[in-house]
Amino acid sequence: MKGLPEERAVALGLYIVETGATVRNAAREFHISKSTVHKDVSERLKKINLPLYKQVKAVLEINKQERHIRGGMATREKYAREREQG
Repeated sequence: MKGLPEERAVALGLYIVETGATVRNAAREFHISKSTVHKDVSERLKKINLPLYKQVKAVLEINKQERHIRGGMATREKYAREREQG
């Protein structure tokens, strides 16, 4: 998604709040980099729409707390696939 950074920041914020998406998921969905997503939702959105920023921040904090669990599950799935193939 190209266009004005302010509009993109609001669109990203709404997407993250509605879907519970991670920064990576949002970046993939909007075809932009993780850095751009992070800058949009952590800096630009705070200046544009403070209530939405607070909601996004809460979702991203939950994602951050769950990060180690998702990583462990991905590793377990990887080794399970390798056992099946080997």
